[in-house]
Amino acid sequence: MKLSRPAIALYVGLIFASGGVLGVYGNRLYNASTVSAKAPFNPDEFRKKVVAEYQRRLQLSDEQVQKVNLILDETQAQVKEIHAKSDPAMKAVHDNQIEHITEILTPAQRTEYEVMRKERQEQRQKQYGGRPGGGTGF
Repeated sequence: MKLSRPAIALYVGLIFASGGVLGVYGNRLYNASTVSAKAPFNPDEFRKKVVAEYQRRLQLSDEQVQKVNLILDETQAQVKEIHAKSDPAMKAVHDNQIEHITEILTPAQRTEYEVMRKERQEQRQKQYGGRPGGGTGF
């Protein structure tokens, strides 16, 4: 069986196109399954970066940098105070949610739900470490 030139060109074009499609999907699959290992969030390093950027871009004097640090200290104290007041209320809401979900589950589902909650709590602990607000269970 002898193929004409247009038929051969069509077949070569189809092979080329299918290779392109396969390449695109292979790339998407590779990128979707690639995990980037992020270092845990460090608030002290973040603050140093912010202050350094302020100093560089705003051309702050040493006196201004000290004042910015004082402002950030005051803000941090205020945020901690707000968290201290709101965390018990948030915990109460979360505990209420757990109670209501537990009420509608069968005994076998309750056991699995507890396992899921513990896994989620461990995951939060790994993600946020010991920083305030992280890994508290809500």
